[in-house]
Amino acid sequence: MVELAQANWAVLLAAAVLGLFVAWWIYFGRRRTRVTGERRDVLDEGADPAARNQALIDSTPAAAAAAPPLAVAPVPVPAGGDDLTRIKGVGPKLRDLLGSLGVTRFEQVAAWSEADIDRIDAQLGQFAGRIRRDSWVDQAKLLAAGDTAGYESRFGKL
Repeated sequence: MVELAQANWAVLLAAAVLGLFVAWWIYFGRRRTRVTGERRDVLDEGADPAARNQALIDSTPAAAAAAPPLAVAPVPVPAGGDDLTRIKGVGPKLRDLLGSLGVTRFEQVAAWSEADIDRIDAQLGQFAGRIRRDSWVDQAKLLAAGDTAGYESRFGKL
């Protein structure tokens, strides 16, 4: 092994130098940032950092400015109402929203026509499209009939 290294020392030295160069280029050589022009931020227009930060703090968040929140007061389930959260896709917020629209029973949901679905869906705000996507009418028909086995075979465990 030593004889092989002595006979090829020049090749081994060239390989080591080449290896060091490649390692340097991978770790340090490609990390240079080239500035092609001066790009200023919109908030850099002469304001000191504290004033820029205060401007950001005082501004209205973009999400809040885009759409006003849907204001729905929580509505408790009336004494004669059903627990609409048993319908897959209906959580506490949707239950309260449906209650504010006068929907409190499975029979009401089971009797919805396509026009009723369109009318209610238009009032669901961020939850629009859930009625058809989650098959609320089909679920409500089974729950209103008390067909727990049929419901669980089609939609899963309650």
